[in-house]
Amino acid sequence: MTSFSEDMMIGSDLATKLGARALRTRWLVRAPIWLYRAGLGFLLGRRLLMLRHTGRSSGVARYVVLEVVDRPSADSFVVVSGFGTTAQWYRNVLADPKVGLWIGRRRDVSATAAPLTEDDSATTLDRYARAHPEAWAKLRATIEQATGAPVVTLPMVRLSVDRVPTREFH
Repeated sequence: MTSFSEDMMIGSDLATKLGARALRTRWLVRAPIWLYRAGLGFLLGRRLLMLRHTGRSSGVARYVVLEVVDRPSADSFVVVSGFGTTAQWYRNVLADPKVGLWIGRRRDVSATAAPLTEDDSATTLDRYARAHPEAWAKLRATIEQATGAPVVTLPMVRLSVDRVPTREFH
């Protein structure tokens, strides 16, 4: 017979394995995209956003739903690449930083992506881990299970909404 804490660890390990499998299951990871396309992305809250980016080889619009790990200002969002620098969306925004964002009730807002430095990413990750310790512990374990590598730091991108120039009337 196992103790309660051992049962919790077994359940936690199972949850981590299931989460890692889910991250590698394309249709499951892409399911939230349909909510955003249907205009229901606001149901996912403001900690998630949908990013439209352009395929670096194909030139075709691509979509991914990502967690917002920091919000430096009302029109600036920081997202993390849980699969590191090999994630397709990450490689695409490095090649073409002009993107579109869906967040809350805002749809396809023009924005520009800029990678954070390794130091800025580490600081942001530390701040996120302190603000959301339980979520980070689960997410870290899931990422490590899915990638087979320890999470030391993760690449991050700042998405800044493009300012629309105002017309001056003379």
